[in-house]
Amino acid sequence: MLRRWGKMRDVSHESETERNRRWAATMEGYEGASDDVTVAHINSSASIDVASFGSIGVTGNLAQREDQLDQLLAVGATRSSGAGMREHEEEPDEFRTCFERDRDRILHSTAFRRLAGKTQVFVFPEDHMRTRLTHALEVAQVATGIARAVGLNVALTEAIALGHDCGHGPGGHASEEALDPYVIGGFDHANWGAQVSLKSLNLCRETLDGIANHSWSRPAPLSPEGEVVSWADRIAYVCHDFEDAVSANIVTAAQLPPLVRERCGERRGQQLGSFINAMIRTIRSNGVIGMDARHAEALAAFRSFNYEAIYLRGVAREQASAVVGMLRALVEFYASHPHLIPGVAQRAGEVTNEIEAMNEAVAYVAGMTDRFACRSAVTLLDWPIDRLPNGIDR
Repeated sequence: MLRRWGKMRDVSHESETERNRRWAATMEGYEGASDDVTVAHINSSASIDVASFGSIGVTGNLAQREDQLDQLLAVGATRSSGAGMREHEEEPDEFRTCFERDRDRILHSTAFRRLAGKTQVFVFPEDHMRTRLTHALEVAQVATGIARAVGLNVALTEAIALGHDCGHGPGGHASEEALDPYVIGGFDHANWGAQVSLKSLNLCRETLDGIANHSWSRPAPLSPEGEVVSWADRIAYVCHDFEDAVSANIVTAAQLPPLVRERCGERRGQQLGSFINAMIRTIRSNGVIGMDARHAEALAAFRSFNYEAIYLRGVAREQASAVVGMLRALVEFYASHPHLIPGVAQRAGEVTNEIEAMNEAVAYVAGMTDRFACRSAVTLLDWPIDRLPNGIDR
């Protein structure tokens, strides 16, 4: 019989409730069947047969595991190899493949967490609307669903999908217009994510390439997994941005072009299923990472409708203009006061020239969440409240 480790804390304060006492009693876990094993629940009994590990491919040797995973991959899929091709060499992980490590690093990164406070379509969205973070999670679901079904490297696909928008600034795509003048060659969230936002993670070459080139306006990614994410990004945002716009009473399902309704349905679940299955069938039929013409036409019509009815509507243009003005003012302020940028202050040194100061300012502002950017503008610049981006209520 399992025995609880330790004694319950001496709780005498009147504010302590029975719920609190039960929670405190779990502080150290419980003693398992073996003295050197701790379990989570007083009645934990779950176990597996370790003798079966070898027969199901569970080994302590990463190279053997990579070989076993390779047998599940299609010819042309990206193989995991050791620590992966990274800018700075590393030792392989004991259990995880190189792309599994990339996925985990992105998931725990500051840049990824900040996506929770960054605009997808609507600044300061209502409770159930998408943020840039939930968008990334939905892209990962679409992309891995396709990758798994056609024998691609799921861990690499997921890593690219989770990291693909980490270079976005606050306020949505308007931030790219805002930051463009200050970056040589212009500000592109895809390349910025790979080269700046996630640079410290020392990710594999294939992961960085997929992130940098997920946008259709960029060169094609080098891997089929990267190509899948390019499609998954478009599939996910077209469907969920429309659903959010319906929820906000900006459009109705009846307004969708007949071609879209007939081929993909009116609800997000139907639409996602149609596009995902179309890609899987296409890839399985001819090996090309793409979508059959019939569904691709529907996706294009769907996206075009969203642009006209949602992204480029009058209120959206006003919101974008407010974002651009505010972010440019912040960049110019921080470029003139680089010592106020935490990263510069922590290094206890001044930037050496105006170019370096501008680069630091752009990187800092691009990393801001929507609310932090607005708060900074009001606090530092006395920015008028009525000139702040204000979501769907403007």
